[in-house]
Amino acid sequence: MARTETQLKMLLFSAWASMLMVLLLGFLPLVGTEPEGGAKSSSNTEPLPSPSGSNCSHLTLKLEFSSKVVEHAPEPAAPCNATRGTQKWQSWQSSRPFRRTSLSLGSGFWHATGRHSSRRLLRAIPRHVAQILQADVLWQMGHTGSGVKVAVFDTGLSEKHPHFKNVKERTNWTNEKTLDDGLGHGTFVAGVIASMRECQGFAPDSELHIFRVFTNNQVSYTSWFLDAFNYAILKKIDVLNLSIGGPDFMDHPFVDKVWELTANRVIMVSAIGNDGPLYGTLNNPADQMDVIGVGGIDFEDNIARFSSRGMTTWELPGGYGRVKPDIVTYGSGVRGSGMKEGCRSLSGTSVASPVVAGAVTLLASTVLNRELVNPASMKQALIASARRLPGVNMFEQGHGKLDLIRAYQILNSYRPQASLSPSYIDLTECPYMWPYCSQPIYYGGMPTIVNVTILNGMGVTGRIVDKPIWQPYLPQNGDHIDVAVSYSPVLWPWAGYLAVSISVAKKAASWEGIAQGHVMVTVASPAENDSEVGGELTSTVKLPIKVKIVPTPPRSKRVLWDQYHNLRYPPGYFPRDNLRMKNDPLDWNGDHIHTNFRDMYQHLRSMGYFVEVLGAPITCFDASQYGTLLMVDSEEEYFPEEITKLRRDVDNGLSLIVFSDWYNTSVMRKVKFYDENTRQWWMPDTGGANVPALNDLISVWGMAFSDGLYEGDFTLADHDMYYASGCSIARFPEDGIVIAKNLKDQGLEVLKQETAVVEGVPILGLYQTPSDGGGRIALYGDSNCIDDSHRQKDCFWLLDALLQYTSYSMTPPSLSHSHSRVAPPTGAERPLPQRLEGNHLYRYSKVLEAHLGDPKPRPLPACPHLSWAKPQPVNETAPSNLWKHQKLLSVDLDKVALPNMRAYRPQVRPLSPGESGAWDIPGGIMPGRYNQEVGQTIPVFAFLGAMVVLSFFVVQLTKAKSKPKRRKPRIKRPTYLQQQQQQTTTTTGKNPTV
Repeated sequence: MARTETQLKMLLFSAWASMLMVLLLGFLPLVGTEPEGGAKSSSNTEPLPSPSGSNCSHLTLKLEFSSKVVEHAPEPAAPCNATRGTQKWQSWQSSRPFRRTSLSLGSGFWHATGRHSSRRLLRAIPRHVAQILQADVLWQMGHTGSGVKVAVFDTGLSEKHPHFKNVKERTNWTNEKTLDDGLGHGTFVAGVIASMRECQGFAPDSELHIFRVFTNNQVSYTSWFLDAFNYAILKKIDVLNLSIGGPDFMDHPFVDKVWELTANRVIMVSAIGNDGPLYGTLNNPADQMDVIGVGGIDFEDNIARFSSRGMTTWELPGGYGRVKPDIVTYGSGVRGSGMKEGCRSLSGTSVASPVVAGAVTLLASTVLNRELVNPASMKQALIASARRLPGVNMFEQGHGKLDLIRAYQILNSYRPQASLSPSYIDLTECPYMWPYCSQPIYYGGMPTIVNVTILNGMGVTGRIVDKPIWQPYLPQNGDHIDVAVSYSPVLWPWAGYLAVSISVAKKAASWEGIAQGHVMVTVASPAENDSEVGGELTSTVKLPIKVKIVPTPPRSKRVLWDQYHNLRYPPGYFPRDNLRMKNDPLDWNGDHIHTNFRDMYQHLRSMGYFVEVLGAPITCFDASQYGTLLMVDSEEEYFPEEITKLRRDVDNGLSLIVFSDWYNTSVMRKVKFYDENTRQWWMPDTGGANVPALNDLISVWGMAFSDGLYEGDFTLADHDMYYASGCSIARFPEDGIVIAKNLKDQGLEVLKQETAVVEGVPILGLYQTPSDGGGRIALYGDSNCIDDSHRQKDCFWLLDALLQYTSYSMTPPSLSHSHSRVAPPTGAERPLPQRLEGNHLYRYSKVLEAHLGDPKPRPLPACPHLSWAKPQPVNETAPSNLWKHQKLLSVDLDKVALPNMRAYRPQVRPLSPGESGAWDIPGGIMPGRYNQEVGQTIPVFAFLGAMVVLSFFVVQLTKAKSKPKRRKPRIKRPTYLQQQQQQTTTTTGKNPTV
């Protein structure tokens, strides 16, 4: 019996081992290969030193500029317990942030996202992104990208890479004598688009044109791109992927050439950037109207944290940014071709961009009449078919997630027409229409400006016929709002803008409710194939508008944000507010209340304040309507008329809050750099803020900021605070409240690499003006605590306290009775800053103009005057759901059925002599077919086979246990034992124990 059970157990163990082996062999083909040798793509992200100096990793400082990246030698790593004062300041040797840099995150980013603990992220790894987006549906219909020319502008591609069968040509536009990819970035991007093996791309039969525009050191120049762009036009490229970008949308040669490309029917797809989650961080050229800008999501349909956010900043300060990205798709942990063979996972918007570029290439190959495919029609199909992500606003997701099949349905039912992006304006729809939906409109407020993009699928050029027509819905109180519309005089190439300004009519000053209407726009384009001279195609589109109106709030609740006096790169060199940010020295964010001050805006709204944006000079608003004017990090100069008006407004009750930053001419000279692209030294045109200009503005009250530069941690009113490269108050009225703290002299550290602590640095001042009914003024020397760009410890509580003081004349006891309160400075302690001699601020200023001597103020411009459209009321009911009501081409997707599918295998190029066979699949199965069907059935057969083997051994075990046990034969004992037992039994009457 014991031997039989042992044998059965061994058999059962063998069965389990066999089952596991079969399962392993069955699932093994689905397991992707790891990145070869831990290879990573070119990455523009490096570990940043923490402000406290606690980052013990070595830092390779990458300072990027317009057309190249210079990698500096690593700084000596500070000990873990080092303080900020021990960090050494290196000379500033780099130039502007790299205008065109690759936009991928290294594979280390993906591996660091918790893939060993997160089932969500692992779920999609065995499947390739092309299958997840159902490209195999179009493959089975016979569409694989054939006949479409797609260009990849990147780091090159190896000649004998086994994943590609249709590489038409490889060209090198760099100063390196190689066509191969030394980084892996270009190979990965090309693989996502057109790989035919392993990590299969979307369009394996497309014609690949490889443009090497980056060196292995990530160096590039605008001139290289211009030359390569010209060649792409010559080769009649259909789709062009740019997994690159940068902040310089005023690089005019580059931008103009992109326009020329799209005018030649090249569909441009570009990544929006990896500068998220900060808003207003879109990269160029993805922010252009004629380019498809792509953002990234993960496989759970969450917006990737690294993905840049809108709005576009071209329109600042006078208007409001357009909606970008256009569309989002998978950009986290996507698998693509390795540099030599195999697959790897990468993350970044440069991964999402080729996903869309591959989809666009595949879609273009499905259209019989290729004349219908152009940059506008393709974008129209993508955004009209996109799936909106719930709970995400339009500046994060654009129009939503790429839906390949729906886009196919629309594109194959397409007729040339115009459309709008966004297709409606609903200021009540949250969160999608954030920030518009975050605040109702009211009479007397600044007009709400929405910049809508016009897409013209009828032709490369077009115009708006007559003028847009405003038609309010009378049953929905449309006559309670006024609308003004400005627009592009010419739509070229393929696109233009429609700026809609919305204001509340006087009749609704105390009314609350919803008002609706629509704007009608007719677009005309020359008919390309029309034999008649002057023949035109026309298309009329409707822009529904829906707003919520409330009674005008009290003056104390209204805050006005000064946007007019904020400047940023491009085009000038405006340094960072925080000098610790040496790896990215340019202040290139929009400094808008809805971009890098978004969190502050959300906080003010949660506290019940109504925030409006001033995009015109100070002379252009009615101060009696507002409680506080908020001026944060101003770099612009002031017109003399503005200074005079502001003094008069404060005397009449307007309050002023100023958040300043550093300005020191010696430090400005220290942070200059040589730009190898322009072959010039770049000197800052201002400091973190234009302190001399601010001093001119507030000098009438006996106030001034110093040229000191301070940094440090401190506690104020039981709140932990951090002062990041701020200035001090040099002069303040003697009857004001001044708070001082002990801080480090950061200016001394930058200039001489010495550390010193300065006691009693005045950083905060509160002042009540003496005039009867006059306003109040609050000064603070650092804006970093309310700026999302590099905020470490927020000071929203301080902003609340200052607004309580300015709006309600309530002096916070925690400040007025603070032990840090000191006597107001008189100005003798530290000199006031002077403007840097020879600065070029006048080149970029709206206030200054060039002069033989010092720059002089321009004549004060006229205030913006809106021409309100004459309403043409309609007595009809408005649609209740504007989003679902809008449909491109009036196509009902539910009625557009997919054609009959037929089995199709993308043609696979056989291996050439000497090529790797690592991609081979057992049994000679074609990769396309394998990925779609066989790859899913092998594990099923393996599992069933294992279960059969297991069942057999279980049955055998059951039979063995059910048989009757055979009794063992009784063994006779020896004679002497029997005799002894009988004697013992006779004596004791018991059996002995044997």
